[in-house]
Amino acid sequence: MRTPAVVMLSVLILTASVACAPAAPTPSGAAPQGVLRQTEDQIARTAASLRRLDDMPLFEMTYHGGYDVEAPLTDAELARKGDGWACSLFHRPGEFGRNFDWDPNPAMVIHSRPPDGYASLSLADVSYLFPPGARPDLSAAQDRRRLAHAVLTPFDGMNEKGLAVGLAQAPDARLPARTQGRTVVSGVRIIRLMLDRAATVPEAIDLMRRYDLDFTGGPQLHYLIADRAGRAAVVEYADGRMNVIDDRYLTNITMYGADRATKLADRRYRLLTEGGGTEAMELLKRVAQHHTRWSIVYDLENATAKIVTAQRWSRVHDLRLSADG
Repeated sequence: MRTPAVVMLSVLILTASVACAPAAPTPSGAAPQGVLRQTEDQIARTAASLRRLDDMPLFEMTYHGGYDVEAPLTDAELARKGDGWACSLFHRPGEFGRNFDWDPNPAMVIHSRPPDGYASLSLADVSYLFPPGARPDLSAAQDRRRLAHAVLTPFDGMNEKGLAVGLAQAPDARLPARTQGRTVVSGVRIIRLMLDRAATVPEAIDLMRRYDLDFTGGPQLHYLIADRAGRAAVVEYADGRMNVIDDRYLTNITMYGADRATKLADRRYRLLTEGGGTEAMELLKRVAQHHTRWSIVYDLENATAKIVTAQRWSRVHDLRLSADG
């Protein structure tokens, strides 16, 4: 039996008690709350934990409660009252590294230990939880509630089994036709599902095949998935189907049908393939762009990570899979 779940979020760090079973009943003592499942006491404890750590901005909070892992995050859900993804990713034995290159938005680290899933560490850009141009205000109850939803919007992450996943913008993607009766999830929610429920690359790919994806509201995406056993694959949607490509590097070029020469013509892809002997964070520095927001290296063996925000390379945050050590 698993211990009570704790999810730690922070823009960089968040912890939370979380149940990730779909359509979980509303907890006793709480009104129906949509995607988040919290009692009044859990809402108050979550709000009381919020604090600002640095000027990225980097926030920290402890999220108490549960969530529906398959329900969509609608504008109506995010507005509930509360008292270019240009990226570079690589995998090599024991390590998974990525630069998230986009607008200058706040970010959040999520430490999650659901009772019916795997513990994980992940990153999210929380601007997608707010109206365009808005900045989180920790003094506002509604903003604090919006931030709690970051547990459901990871952009990259690693779980306790050593599975790592990251997304990047794809030049073009044509998703398969919808399958009647199949759950539709967003391009970031599928990462939460993989982190919670998949231990290996084959399991993650099988899980992706059981959902229909929706890229509405954001760019087209493709994914790099890797595991502790050394397996890696790129998942990209083209020709109306999900394609699995044998590769361990990913930037923003079309991978499906591309030969090696075409891939190496992309500067960042080529630098990643040539960087086998380079320290992982240094390699991310080499492929960083002016709009790189975070650079993270996941240690798949030891379940730890190192992260640099806004290209401040001398300031490295050390992270653990669990906020409890």
